[in-house]
Amino acid sequence: MADLKDETTVDNTEKTEVNENIEETVEETPTKTIDPSLEGIQLFYETNKKMITYVGGGLLLIIGAFCFFKLYYLPEKENEASNEIFWAQNYFEADSFNIALKGGVSVMSPDGQKTIMGFETIADEYSMTKTGSLANYCAGICYLRTGKFEQAIEFLQKYDGDDEIIAPIAVGAIGDCNMELNKVDDAIKYYLKAAEKSKNSFTTPFYLKKAGFAYEQKSNFTEALALYERIQKEYIKSNEGKEIERDIAKVKALGNL
Repeated sequence: MADLKDETTVDNTEKTEVNENIEETVEETPTKTIDPSLEGIQLFYETNKKMITYVGGGLLLIIGAFCFFKLYYLPEKENEASNEIFWAQNYFEADSFNIALKGGVSVMSPDGQKTIMGFETIADEYSMTKTGSLANYCAGICYLRTGKFEQAIEFLQKYDGDDEIIAPIAVGAIGDCNMELNKVDDAIKYYLKAAEKSKNSFTTPFYLKKAGFAYEQKSNFTEALALYERIQKEYIKSNEGKEIERDIAKVKALGNL
């Protein structure tokens, strides 16, 4: 019994000595201090080293993800979309607008038989690509050609390309839809916007003349004359310019100008 008491006393003594040694070690561990001679960027870095490390790592992760998206993911999707729209465009050119819009038919591709996508599906599934944007334009034209003007406007407004010819035509087509819906003021707005979208000798005089004709429907011959005279002055060599003298004479007579 005495031996057990002695062993217990020895154990407690050893634990006390160990605890004291740990406390002494902790107390003897020097606290890292920042060199007081540091200033500016060096001082900021030393003070916020851990935060800067985390932020830097996060930025590298974001940059890496962006590069992967831009250099690998997006080009792959663009290629897929281009392959898909090829089939829809074939039906569009054959005036098979419903198939071009909805797809669903089987064709024999280089990889075997497949069911094609329509413009609507391509625009939705590849919305981040240029081809997806073009599919919106094509879908809008399909709806315009089939007399569904509200749906046409919806898709045409989603087209955000900057092609010198297609971009103004997309805007002008919205004007055509509004004319069909008897919204002449809106039509004029879009025709004028289309004329200025990409100034060239093809689309600009074409939509200036359409805007002039829309003004004629409102019996606003003064505005129509101004547009026709602009065509005569700036685009005389265009198809519209070659015949614009007749339109100028007509609105002058109708408006007593």
